[in-house]
Amino acid sequence: GDCLASVAPEGASRAVLLHQLSRRKSGSPFAKSKGRVEAVAFHPKKPWLCVATQRHVRIYDLASQELHKKLNPSAKWISSLSVHPGGDNLLLGSYDKRLCWFDLDLSASPYKTLRSHSLAIRSVAFHPRLPLFASASDDASVHVYHGRVYSDLMSNALIVPLKILKGHEIT
Repeated sequence: GDCLASVAPEGASRAVLLHQLSRRKSGSPFAKSKGRVEAVAFHPKKPWLCVATQRHVRIYDLASQELHKKLNPSAKWISSLSVHPGGDNLLLGSYDKRLCWFDLDLSASPYKTLRSHSLAIRSVAFHPRLPLFASASDDASVHVYHGRVYSDLMSNALIVPLKILKGHEIT
């Protein structure tokens, strides 16, 4: 990583800025915004940028500067996203309590939608090495899951709830 991305949701066409550290340059990759940008993430293996707006996720190919794929999570308001370290799966959290798992090779719709939180999901994250992922919510809980991704393309991901961490203070 020589680049990083920043999000300013109120920034309209400059809501997403890409910063190249080696050249000390910043720029906006989009001429106009396709909605309020909530989160961005780089693909770990390909030159793709995942941009989550309120209702959709668009995956842009930075090399060809084109839209690669548009995901439809059927969530009312996306709050966060995380790309699996293997690059074939994406996780979305939403303010309407949904946790969506996408298989990027399979479909533009979620492979699995989980509704295990009682309030809005604020953050989702994959573990960088272990087959784990977590979601944190306004209900002061963190749900930890086992999320096994198989190298065999004929096998779907295995998602198993592991632990609910409670007792956090809401500030």
